[in-house]
Amino acid sequence: GRKIRRLRGSQFLPPKKPKANIAVRPSPILFRRFSPFLTTVDKIHPRRASPLCNLGPMRGWFLIPFLHTLPLLLQKSSYIPDMYGHHSHPRSIAGSRIMSTTSAKPLLDCLNGQTQAVPPVWLMRQAGRYLPEYRALRAEVPDFLTLCFTPDLASEVTLQPIIRYAMDGAILFSDILVIPHALGQSVSFVPGKGPVLAALSQERDIPVFDADRLDKTIGAVYQTVSQVKKRLPAACTLIGFCGGPWTVATYMVEGGSSRDFQKTKTWAFCEPQSFGRLIDVICDASIAYLSGQIEAGADAIKIFDSWAGVLPPADFAKWVIAPTSRIVTTLHARYPHVPIIGFPRGAGAQYVDYLAQTGVHGIAIDSGVPPAWAATQLQGAAAVQGNLDPIHLLAGGDCMEREIASVRDALGKGRFIFNLGHGVVPQTPPEHVAALVAAVRAGSH
Repeated sequence: GRKIRRLRGSQFLPPKKPKANIAVRPSPILFRRFSPFLTTVDKIHPRRASPLCNLGPMRGWFLIPFLHTLPLLLQKSSYIPDMYGHHSHPRSIAGSRIMSTTSAKPLLDCLNGQTQAVPPVWLMRQAGRYLPEYRALRAEVPDFLTLCFTPDLASEVTLQPIIRYAMDGAILFSDILVIPHALGQSVSFVPGKGPVLAALSQERDIPVFDADRLDKTIGAVYQTVSQVKKRLPAACTLIGFCGGPWTVATYMVEGGSSRDFQKTKTWAFCEPQSFGRLIDVICDASIAYLSGQIEAGADAIKIFDSWAGVLPPADFAKWVIAPTSRIVTTLHARYPHVPIIGFPRGAGAQYVDYLAQTGVHGIAIDSGVPPAWAATQLQGAAAVQGNLDPIHLLAGGDCMEREIASVRDALGKGRFIFNLGHGVVPQTPPEHVAALVAAVRAGSH
């Protein structure tokens, strides 16, 4: 008799029918407080579903033994629904660890060969000027490089879109031009103009790679990675990055942005040996920089070769594929567990050769690549990331949702990470990003 009574007071047997005027089931208010957690996790993230979701009306009994912990839960967690009303990703408070309901990393698993029922999602430039919280912080720090090299601030910026949207990936807040800066080249960011560098014009201007100077100059970035890692949800993949050597070289030679890359192309075409030495220096610095990020806690790496598409095929192979292959090969030998995403923007049909010859684990495609073509030509060999046009995100509404469905339908049957074909533009309303994330996850059921 005692044994039966003990069992009836546990989660294994329901209580006897209650006597009149005695409430045995949890309070409806408390039940409603927890019920969304048991249902919306399955609705929004089926891969993270709670085992209690399938118990129907019986699940109320399972909550009884845990009600004594309710005050502690409410005090110690920032259990606040996000802008969609989801409860699977509680908010964080400033300085605290962002909470997560699972230790799995869908984005990392996808890069490592596992097709996900719900595609992981993150966006290039997801931390940036379109967010009011970023603009408020940026107003207090007028110098961009100071922001990049202040770990407390850079980590806050990195985490802003994770707190707001529960992205599956957090990309380090930094810039590809910290490499020229660490090599001793003058780099500044001028409002309304962009990056301005002291342009290289000849072989004697090529800097010398000094590992100690690089660590001293950009070691703060590694502190940022470490701080972000401690506060991320267990399910969120931390992505480190660098610029592709060709793209970084264009800024170093042109002295900033360019329309035709005349100076860089002329040097590369006419004096390939000396230009090759510049590329080698950038490769050395990039390998050291990425190694530092990985050792600080980065789960994956992305190589942004934003201007790869301006080169003809033979030079694309020489100045984009070959240097990237060297970086990937070196990092894979040192850190075989860390996958690498390549992004040779504008490469067109050369995406195939890039993927085959560099050894990257994931390939990011720009908005000019037909998703159906990427599914047949690229997805069999690697995870494909992309490729909604950022202006569709800016436009929002039905226009955006149709394109999201089109990309998802073409690539969603294989290894696929939802992203944009380039970065979020500053004019994008934050609510459009929220709608994008909701559409990607809800439409994948």
